[in-house]
Amino acid sequence: MAADRFLGMRITPLTRRRIENFRANRRGYGAMWLFLALLLLSLFAEFVANDKPLLVRYDGAFYMPVFRAYPETAFGGEFPTEADYRDPYLVRRINDRGWIIWPPIPYSYATVIYDLKEPAPSPPTARNWLGTDDQARDVLARTIYGFRISVVFGFALTILSSIFGVAAGAVQGYYGGVIDLAFQRFIEVWSGMPQLFILIILASVIEPSFWTLLVFMLLFSWMGLVGVVRAEFLRVRNFDYVRAARALGVGDAKVMFRHILPNAMVATLTFLPFILSGSVTVLSALDFLGFGLPPGSPSLGELVQQGKNNLQAPWLGLTAFFVLSIMLTLLVFVGEAVRDAFDPRKAVR
Repeated sequence: MAADRFLGMRITPLTRRRIENFRANRRGYGAMWLFLALLLLSLFAEFVANDKPLLVRYDGAFYMPVFRAYPETAFGGEFPTEADYRDPYLVRRINDRGWIIWPPIPYSYATVIYDLKEPAPSPPTARNWLGTDDQARDVLARTIYGFRISVVFGFALTILSSIFGVAAGAVQGYYGGVIDLAFQRFIEVWSGMPQLFILIILASVIEPSFWTLLVFMLLFSWMGLVGVVRAEFLRVRNFDYVRAARALGVGDAKVMFRHILPNAMVATLTFLPFILSGSVTVLSALDFLGFGLPPGSPSLGELVQQGKNNLQAPWLGLTAFFVLSIMLTLLVFVGEAVRDAFDPRKAVR
């Protein structure tokens, strides 16, 4: 009985069948766990790749620079500014009276490595597993941070666009008539706007950032689910149980979101992994074109641009290619498994 409960709620037979169908797609089920493992790794990127130690013991006291900034004087230095833990003098003083625990990758996404044995971009070594870029920054560290930004941006854009798209499609399909006609004409005009040109104009007025890009992309991405939700509401709004709810005096909002929306969400959920992969691709494309995140930000699109500009350093282009292709492939596999889970014709094997 415990297996049939989730967060204190009993799982219905329909939900159990969908879960079994999802798990039956081994490719999608394995892709989900692999993607979650990569996402978890990137969410704790500061503990994996950082130019600040995880833990320092000095004169019997413990310090955690990964959480808090300490002045150099706390370790016997001369300056009251924040300690530079890559300074050989400071490292030697700490090791004389204690010890340092570093992350597996002792570089952050913005760390410039000055003591390279070859000019940047330098090839992969035991010290820099994926080499360095043309600004002497560790490629693996920037890849981990860039993966996190891409996925977080994709999730945020997918969730917000789904909320607005589902609400707009529900209003169109439920009321129909003039409201539906006016909404459709507005969507036709709005979808024809040149997004790239508008973004270029916007970038010339204000500096693009994570939030400005998110708001701008949201202005156009919400239309992706409107057609699916609208069609489902148009099909269901005259069903007997909906007409009975209206006859009993149930409000329109309650009928829409309690009785009709669960049916529309079946088709909507199957599109979400593909919308997420499209959001990640859009951000990478904007960064590649130079209209994305601010310069210096860890970005997969910026890594693609560096690979194009430095053909003599193939590890840059290959890293960007494999990271993007693996990420998008995993999301597509998860989307196929979700589609199978909500397919009423799919029987559990």
